[in-house]
Amino acid sequence: MRAYLASSIGVACTAALALPLALYPGPAHARAERAATSGSTQSLPLLPLASGGLDRGVAASGGDTGDRGVAAPDVRPFSLVGVVWDRPSADLRARVQVRTRAVGSGEWSPWRELLPYEDEAPDPGSPERRSARAHGGTAPLWVGDSDGVQARVRAERTATADADGRAVADEGADGRAAADEGADGRAVAGGVRAAALPAGLRLELVDPGEAPAPPPGRGALRALPAHPVPPRPVPPRPARTHPVPTRPAPPQPVPTRPARTHPVPSRPAPPAPTHPAPTPGGAGAAPGAKPSAGSSSGKPSAVSPSGLSSGKPSPDPSSPRPSPSKTTAGPLPSPAPSTQPPSALGAEVTKASAAGHTAPRPRIITRAGWGADEKIREKGHVYSKTVKVAFIHHTVTGNKYSCSQAPSVLRSIYRYHVKSLGWRDYGYNFTIDKCGKIYEGRSGGVAKAVRGAHTLGFNTNSMGVAVLGTFSTKKPPAKAVKAIAKLTAWKLGLFKRNPRGTTHLVSGGGNKYKKGTSVKLHVIAGHRDGFATECPGKRLYKKLGSVRKTAARLQGR
Repeated sequence: MRAYLASSIGVACTAALALPLALYPGPAHARAERAATSGSTQSLPLLPLASGGLDRGVAASGGDTGDRGVAAPDVRPFSLVGVVWDRPSADLRARVQVRTRAVGSGEWSPWRELLPYEDEAPDPGSPERRSARAHGGTAPLWVGDSDGVQARVRAERTATADADGRAVADEGADGRAAADEGADGRAVAGGVRAAALPAGLRLELVDPGEAPAPPPGRGALRALPAHPVPPRPVPPRPARTHPVPTRPAPPQPVPTRPARTHPVPSRPAPPAPTHPAPTPGGAGAAPGAKPSAGSSSGKPSAVSPSGLSSGKPSPDPSSPRPSPSKTTAGPLPSPAPSTQPPSALGAEVTKASAAGHTAPRPRIITRAGWGADEKIREKGHVYSKTVKVAFIHHTVTGNKYSCSQAPSVLRSIYRYHVKSLGWRDYGYNFTIDKCGKIYEGRSGGVAKAVRGAHTLGFNTNSMGVAVLGTFSTKKPPAKAVKAIAKLTAWKLGLFKRNPRGTTHLVSGGGNKYKKGTSVKLHVIAGHRDGFATECPGKRLYKKLGSVRKTAARLQGR
């Protein structure tokens, strides 16, 4: 695929710096979908590159060769591009390149390639893939704020026989000699044949829109709290200090009830029968009267100076203690764990002990936090029975984004998945940006076995974790790798999976395993383990060994 850079198209790139003669006249002919805050999509048809239709930077070869292209120097601002076609099962045997013009500066970017996306999709035969709304497409590319675009699609060339009957090979878009296309292709000069392109080729320009305003007093990014949650010290206090409200009451009733409280069996004083119950004219009626003999002193021995009873509960909170010297002095209560509500930390610890090997939940930014428009996705959710494998991906959207732009990138991918490709929702279960922030992906509950559209043939009983960026040659950030370990340790722990273990999944069909094949996989696997693809990129794939070790350690293994 990379060998094509030496072709005539690649050579002509330097001649494309000038503004081209537009094959596409302007935004008036674009199909657009708009919403107040959820962005918009412009769809531009990719038309044959006839001679003279575009400048040499776009139409690299003259005549009708079967190639397609578009030049739109004046469109509404957008930030993400992709190419789609009608049938999701159709193969795009071509090389797709785009370049964009930045808003404000007017500078055009270099030509950049859009990579195939047939491997990150709903499973074959699933309702999501069979839907009339479903389309095939390339991976989207984040280009930042742009208002002009050029695109070209060059079909693979196949070999034909020369005059001596020998095969004449020509490299296809993947850099390999392509097989004979036969009657499906278009004959071109030089003894080669161009592969047929899928019907309905069009360029999608996605504007992520603005994120909804956060509620007053709250940050723009709302996140699920990490667990375990530190216990709150306030709620348990009322149970320990419940006698406090009775402090003002004891001084008044104490003098009126000596007969009910003083007959303590341990006292050597005169027997109880000599002290009848108080009467309105008794000793308790006069504040200045001397205490009865049963009291033995004028001190209120039943109640502590603070008004707190330190003995067993009594119907009368002002009752004196029989032996104050044998109880704990002061207002500090004795601990009574069984009568206190369990704290969040206690619940987490108990749950972790019962489960065996678990890990704390990391901080996860919700869909509301990154501004997902819930109106554009299908209603309801689809679940698997369990989560046996975590497939790691890269989004192939490029690395030219800042961490503050990550929510915009997610909104763009979400809109491309739903509106352009026709999926029911965002494809990945989770996404991680270069700064290690974790985002909720497909809706349905972060702790549940939500079925996504991320690994063709293996979406059932798995989850997809995508790192925002392209890591074929670029090293993935350490923060992102650490976040993968934290996320997988927690989520796999919920389903009692060992991050360093292996398991089996049954293929739903793909280019690496036939439908029905039982495949042994790592519990934390790369996308390429289930499909013949470069994903998650060579540099990120090499990090999965350390991810497994870290995730297992976080589970206490």
